[in-house]
Amino acid sequence: MKRTLFRNIAIVAVICVATASCKKDFLNVSPTDRVSEESLLADSSLFINFVTNRYMGERLADKEGEGSNPGFGRGFEYAMWSSLTDESIYNNDDATWLIQRGQLAPENLGIAGQLWGRSYRSIRECNFAIAALPDVVMSETGKSRLLGELKFIRAFRYHDLIRNYGGVVLMGDRIYNLSDDLQDPALFERKSISECLNYVYAELDEAANLLPADNDGTWVEGRATKGAAYALKSRLTLYAASPLYNAGTWDAAVAAAQQVIGMNKYSLYTGGYGNLFLDAHNSEAIFVRFYMKDALHVHLEISNGPNGYGGWGGNLPLQNLVDDYEMEDGTPFDWNNPVHKAAPYEDRDPRFYATVLYDGASYRGSTIETFIPGGKDSKDGPDNWNTSKTGYYLKKFMNDSYPLQNPWGNAGFQPWYYFRYAEILLNYAEAANESAGPDAVPAGGSLTARAAVNLIRARAGMPDVPATATQQQMRDYIRYERRIELAFEEHRFYDVRRWQIADVTENEPAEGITVTKSGANLTYEKKVALDGRTFQNKHYWLPVPLAEIQASDNKIQQNAGY
Repeated sequence: MKRTLFRNIAIVAVICVATASCKKDFLNVSPTDRVSEESLLADSSLFINFVTNRYMGERLADKEGEGSNPGFGRGFEYAMWSSLTDESIYNNDDATWLIQRGQLAPENLGIAGQLWGRSYRSIRECNFAIAALPDVVMSETGKSRLLGELKFIRAFRYHDLIRNYGGVVLMGDRIYNLSDDLQDPALFERKSISECLNYVYAELDEAANLLPADNDGTWVEGRATKGAAYALKSRLTLYAASPLYNAGTWDAAVAAAQQVIGMNKYSLYTGGYGNLFLDAHNSEAIFVRFYMKDALHVHLEISNGPNGYGGWGGNLPLQNLVDDYEMEDGTPFDWNNPVHKAAPYEDRDPRFYATVLYDGASYRGSTIETFIPGGKDSKDGPDNWNTSKTGYYLKKFMNDSYPLQNPWGNAGFQPWYYFRYAEILLNYAEAANESAGPDAVPAGGSLTARAAVNLIRARAGMPDVPATATQQQMRDYIRYERRIELAFEEHRFYDVRRWQIADVTENEPAEGITVTKSGANLTYEKKVALDGRTFQNKHYWLPVPLAEIQASDNKIQQNAGY
């Protein structure tokens, strides 16, 4: 999001302590680092800045929001959300390994520990702004747009709560203060998933009616639009119909995705899959966080780059993901196929080459060398404490025109997609296939599941789904496309849970590869890159942080198993 806003606006009630010294005039000083409520309501520009700041949250833990405050989800941080899944591991842990190893607990959620607190903090801030909005000196049109924006932001925070914890506390429009009656049961009662979803749907419907269709000269790039509200509803209705939630219908998910498709505003980017993530000024972008020179995120190239180039080897793709990329003819990769085993990185799905750096990959005018002995990007290379544990490095999102070494202030400008059109097509395809099968246009829809999937595959340069694919086979293709097309975009963690297959995928060893060079010959042997990877049924939902339960005097109900 472009920073046409202040970073540290706060709403503060200044309370004077009842002591004799409090009466002294020299202590009656107005703080200079805060904005009073009166000033905020009297200055429409200031109030707009407060609202747009709600797209971000406060930094509540180490290594969050490096260079800028965190947005929705984890996004571009040192350890990405992918490193809690079978997509990658984080080289230096940073409180991710405990989640991979099934050691998640209410008193220690690792990098997932701030979701509950940050979400409710943001909801309270939105409630304040909604309550104050009628008193702001501004046109009714301006107020209407801001109301839609605030309802969208609040809905996004609830979506983050629901998909991580299940049913949660609904605050409505109320602004709770420490002086309120904290015995009020509404403050601690977790509603059902259905109740929470229905509340958010209604908020998004209202937001969509109030928001503009486009970012234009009066609506700063990166702020929510009608399409963003529809896209969030599409994601939530898809989740709701999934086995873990069991709180909605596939027909509703079709209808929600069709709302986005029916706008006839978005289409798939055709300038190359890798280039898509370097510049979001394109027809596929629905809701995006933009970064500018004075609002940097983690410098991706040095944080994730190979050790032979001076990189820190951060989020490392797993062999689990690499093995799932199809061959370019659409057939599965198979280590038992001698042709595949001899040259495992040849003739793969083109998205593989835009996502993963592997031994032999071209990179920055040279070639990646993870082989041993002697490979410059292996443990035999320089900076070997940053050597990849998996034998791979991350390629997706990286801009090779940015400096890798000493990048400070000259890199970190990639956008982060919250929603893009490819996700909507895959939402539609999944719902349509479950509702009507692969080849029937579902009620209220505009295309078949097969047609939607083939649009994604064609853009990638992959062959169409076979015309003989059954509903079950189409389900597998859709899951493949979500795995590959949306890799590292914070979908896998939630997809394997809502499909209730995490007890399989997240219990598989976190694998890597050892490449051994002997003369001109290379051999490949899989290895365990992170030991102890474990998933239990209770991990389908995160635990509510123990501190939050204790603060409620143990009134907030913990998720089962914790």
